[in-house]
Amino acid sequence: MEARALETGERILDAAERLFMAHGYEGTSMRQITGEAGVNLAAVNYHFGSKESLMQEVFRRRLDWLNEERMRVLNELEREANGEPLKPSVIVDAFFGTLLRMAGDEKRGGMTFLRLLGRTLTEPSEFIRAFLAHEYKTVMDRYKEALFKALPEVPKAEIVWRFHFMLGATSYAIAGTDALRLVTDWQIEEEDSTDRLDRLVPRLMSFLIGGLRAPLPQFENATVEH
Repeated sequence: MEARALETGERILDAAERLFMAHGYEGTSMRQITGEAGVNLAAVNYHFGSKESLMQEVFRRRLDWLNEERMRVLNELEREANGEPLKPSVIVDAFFGTLLRMAGDEKRGGMTFLRLLGRTLTEPSEFIRAFLAHEYKTVMDRYKEALFKALPEVPKAEIVWRFHFMLGATSYAIAGTDALRLVTDWQIEEEDSTDRLDRLVPRLMSFLIGGLRAPLPQFENATVEH
């Protein structure tokens, strides 16, 4: 009975993950989820209680591993550095690269979860925004401190803004929104489509690291303090 209940719960989570990715939280109904999972509404209510709780659990089962892995990688890198600051590019890869490499691991949700996460971060509901902020807080604080230490000459406010821009670029890149088609005169070859992760990952990482290393902006009639 326990194994069957666990299997039912996983089936509901898998179905919800696919549907939330395809239609968004607001655009997905409980009826769609029960139909996709092959269960009745009572089963969803028994396992998760509500659509909001179900959405949180869809994220929690993936983010728990992601956050632990990000912390493990950063702790290992800092241990090897023996107190010296890490290279900024290494920190960026530990945070964003760990996420992007999930795309190739179906056991961790693969590209379905990455696109769900990207979509959610670009169009979040208020409760999801609060939930993700809570889930990410410890990891974000650790990576923020690592970047502050790695870039002592860069104002802290500038590092925070650049990390914000990197989050935005990554979210948009993995959301599956093919914005390249909006720029109608810009033609790309099939091998450079957004589905080619072997090209998207190095291309995005190069962009993120370049943005972090960009010259500091100059503000008129303003001073920037650390």
